[in-house]
Amino acid sequence: MVKIKICGLTSEQDIESVNKALPDYIGFVFAKSRRQVDENRAKELKKRLSPHIKAVGVFVNEEPERIINLCRNKIIDLVQLHGDEDEDYIRHLRCHIPNKIIRAVRVKEPADIEKAADFSCDYLLLDAFDEKEYGGTGKTFDWSMISAVNRPFFLAGGINSGNAVRAIKHCRPYCIDVSSGVETGGCKDRDKIKEIVAIVRQFTTEDIKDT
Repeated sequence: MVKIKICGLTSEQDIESVNKALPDYIGFVFAKSRRQVDENRAKELKKRLSPHIKAVGVFVNEEPERIINLCRNKIIDLVQLHGDEDEDYIRHLRCHIPNKIIRAVRVKEPADIEKAADFSCDYLLLDAFDEKEYGGTGKTFDWSMISAVNRPFFLAGGINSGNAVRAIKHCRPYCIDVSSGVETGGCKDRDKIKEIVAIVRQFTTEDIKDT
């Protein structure tokens, strides 16, 4: 079944919304962002989160020790690297934590995806390229650049209820990653979260293979 992640949760209301909709993953952004949370805030929100939902910590060029502590304290379940982290950085984390690692790729051209094939992460995350931002731009990229990817990948960048079906059918991702696409006025919208989770839940792996 195709998975879905709702990223950028910051409030108790956000947690209530996802607990009702039950996406597979949610994201806590620890990097500089309008959706940024600190360790204490994330800890309190994680306590309220349904045990059926896994929490992903999103980082940009963070000190590895901070990530390791967040994993050991069970504040996050997966690690998402969205900066310039290299293979040595990933290997260092591997030596200290068993948590699965997502490595984000900002796609400007097909070669960006090809270069990412060497990373020893568990998942890739394909996002739109922006010269000034590491992510969270709310913009899509040219999905035709996605061909064969050598591992399961998350698809991010400007996805909402209006284009989620096309994204799944065209790109065949492991998981759809949504943030601004489920917001109204810069805040998470309970109805939009419910809607897009229902849309994604229609698709099984076999459905994608048949399209």
